[in-house]
Amino acid sequence: METNEGNTIGQLSTRQPIMLIFLRHFGCTFCREALSELSHKRYDLEAKGSKLVFVHMADTETADRYFARYNLEGIEHVSDPDCQYYTAFGLVKGNFRQLFGLSSWIRGFQAGVIEGHGIGQQMGDEFQMPGVFVVQGNRIREHYIHKLSSDKPDYEKLAECCVI
Repeated sequence: METNEGNTIGQLSTRQPIMLIFLRHFGCTFCREALSELSHKRYDLEAKGSKLVFVHMADTETADRYFARYNLEGIEHVSDPDCQYYTAFGLVKGNFRQLFGLSSWIRGFQAGVIEGHGIGQQMGDEFQMPGVFVVQGNRIREHYIHKLSSDKPDYEKLAECCVI
């Protein structure tokens, strides 16, 4: 699993804890919301020792544009258009309720319209569910697997397992 900078997650995780964030597609309201939230929390998480690395389904150039839009320039990321890494980490395709249930519609309205994250065109597998894994020393130390597409992980709590 190699990043856009040519580093493997294994190599990076021996240096410091890696918060490996598997995103939904870039057109997804909740993906955009997560990028915005992580943009605001990035330096706090990094100050506590975690390195953010994103996994996405777009090509590298498209991802770089989205990360720049959310002030996440220079962030390492992994392009996985075939969702091989998503599958390897146990992330599944969402069912109708997980993706389009009432909770997701309500949160989608909140995030997309009220908070202004909008809705974009599909840029990857629209059924792919996201997740977050904290990897340290080639081991998964903590994780959050979304039950609904609209779930919001507590990134600070996830990072606590590996404060250095």
